[in-house]
Amino acid sequence: MDNGGMKRGIVIKDEWPGYSLDLFAYPEHYHEDIESVYIPHGVIMNRIERLARYIMDDFGDNNIMVLCVLKGGYKFCADLVEFIKILGRNSNKYLETRVEFIRLKSYLNDQSTEELHIIGSRDLSFLRGKAIVDTGKTMKALLKHVETFEPKMVKVAGLLVKRVPNMAESLTDYVGFEIPNHFVVGYALDYNEYFRDLNHICVISKSGKMKYKV
Repeated sequence: MDNGGMKRGIVIKDEWPGYSLDLFAYPEHYHEDIESVYIPHGVIMNRIERLARYIMDDFGDNNIMVLCVLKGGYKFCADLVEFIKILGRNSNKYLETRVEFIRLKSYLNDQSTEELHIIGSRDLSFLRGKAIVDTGKTMKALLKHVETFEPKMVKVAGLLVKRVPNMAESLTDYVGFEIPNHFVVGYALDYNEYFRDLNHICVISKSGKMKYKV
């Protein structure tokens, strides 16, 4: 596989059931609310380190503005930036990295809605002329908004890309994992603000959906 192919992400097959909950530590209060550990935390971290290496290679001498999409993207963003800093300290190539935050809302319960709400400041003029790594998940509308501020270059990093019709893979330059169309939680991904305290990415159970539905 060429380097570009590897950036497309690790493909998790449709039939993958995940790991038994008995094999991992997780908050006990979610015992009835998740079906399996889909991607263990250690695997997530190793993959993010690899994405950081791709970014270091691609950006050359450009300093990076990281635009983090809250809330689901904050752990991915923090870990990605930390790996970029560590790799820079351990090499002769250090990228100055600045992080800014934006919040989007596009889900109600487990359904993605048509309307994307950008919460917080819409003035992203600080992006003008910058090289950007966007670590969000709801890309098309956000990219259109970002590009109005004339950044020098925009790259999108996504921990997860789902296999759905019109999937956003083509919008994402650095992909952690390509997964089936399952609603997953953990590693800061939530279901109505629950499950953010899970370190692993897990598949939510039917009882979990009912318990935390709004």
